[in-house]
Amino acid sequence: MKYRNSVEFEVYGDYGLFADPITRVGGEKFTYQVPTYEALKGILHSVYWKPTLIWIIDAVRIVNPIQTETKGIRPIKYYCDGNDLSYYTYLKNCRYQVRAHFIWNENRPELEKDRNENKHHNIAKRMIEGGGRRDIFLGTRECQGYVTPCVFGEGKGAYDDTPEISFGMMYHGITYADEAYSEETRGKMSVRLWQAVMKKGIITFLPPWECIHRPIREMNVKRFDEESGNFTVIEEEGLENRCHG
Repeated sequence: MKYRNSVEFEVYGDYGLFADPITRVGGEKFTYQVPTYEALKGILHSVYWKPTLIWIIDAVRIVNPIQTETKGIRPIKYYCDGNDLSYYTYLKNCRYQVRAHFIWNENRPELEKDRNENKHHNIAKRMIEGGGRRDIFLGTRECQGYVTPCVFGEGKGAYDDTPEISFGMMYHGITYADEAYSEETRGKMSVRLWQAVMKKGIITFLPPWECIHRPIREMNVKRFDEESGNFTVIEEEGLENRCHG
């Protein structure tokens, strides 16, 4: 489904590492076969992020064949000087098409005056055309990525003729307190899980509120207003005070 404020872009890079959070703590890291919802949302945050809105990833199209490559890595040891030897398994020659839209963050009533759909939609499209506001990473910092505009579904994909591939239970993302969508997630950090299925090269994501979720810990909402100090207040001649994130 395409929404009025949808954006479409292609993200690509030589390598990607979309690891299960359990394996990201340390030691050997092994990538999922496809990008996670949270990783794609993070890429979109690097393109354009505002606390006023929440990005919803609708679908991802796997353009290139799924390939992996294992590398010997020497990460820094946490508790002493020197390095250790670990083997990381990366995705290789990554290319994905992404479709997403945004909704207003109802957990931030202090930003209600900033809910201008046309403004945020146009800025987001300009940021995609410019390659994003911040560096793009495919799952982890050593996997540099690049963003360009595209038409979702356009061009030849490696799995266009593959009816269906199931990837089983996968990590979907984390719901923080400032993006809570129910009483069960309010004031908490929760992890989301879902059953990932690719049909003809396209994975259509469930929205966060339809996933399986498990609370992790209590969490407070970070405020964005003048009193919190998280916004910078400026004064301009002829204008009242305004807050900018």
